Amino acid sequence: MAAGPATRIYPFMPGGSADGTKLISGAIALSDLTDKPRFGLKGRGSSAWLAAQGIALPAVNRIGEHRGMRVLRLGNEDILLLAEGADETLGEVKAAWQAATAPKGYSSWREEGWAWMRLSDPRLAEAMSALCALDLRPQKFGADDIAQTRVGHIEAVTFRSPAGFDILFDITASAYFARTVAAVAGHTDQHRGLS
Repeated sequence: MAAGPATRIYPFMPGGSADGTKLISGAIALSDLTDKPRFGLKGRGSSAWLAAQGIALPAVNRIGEHRGMRVLRLGNEDILLLAEGADETLGEVKAAWQAATAPKGYSSWREEGWAWMRLSDPRLAEAMSALCALDLRPQKFGADDIAQTRVGHIEAVTFRSPAGFDILFDITASAYFARTVAAVAGHTDQHRGLS
């Protein structure tokens, strides 16, 4: 009997790496986007293959756009495609990559190995300054910038989204990250109550 397709388990689903940990909402909201489609390519030939598909690549640590997908360039040959709302476009790119025989890099398994979280709140700046040592204010960190740094004490990639900040990191750190954000949110709320 043939095995069926593997079921993907996301961090905050029952049985996921953060099972039992609560996402927070309120003064700061933490949302789990790990189930959203994405595809990472890495290694020699990745950028040339994507360019041959008509995908314009931004500079390293910058974000571009291709038919509704966000194109994150994490290195010369390290690119991540995020397809929140552009599933069909991403599916076409993945199918073409799988069918290609020319040098095309290799899958970096970002859809399996990385959690994708979003922090949102109109007053998020205070929380982000506690979570990350970089100056992420809009005048220093633009809408198309990427920071590869530590966020909430873990190695992460972060960038602005229309709702706040998106953070990508090793999926096994999901529960730790959620608890860290909750602690910072609680401290931020206490601080606002004292002022």
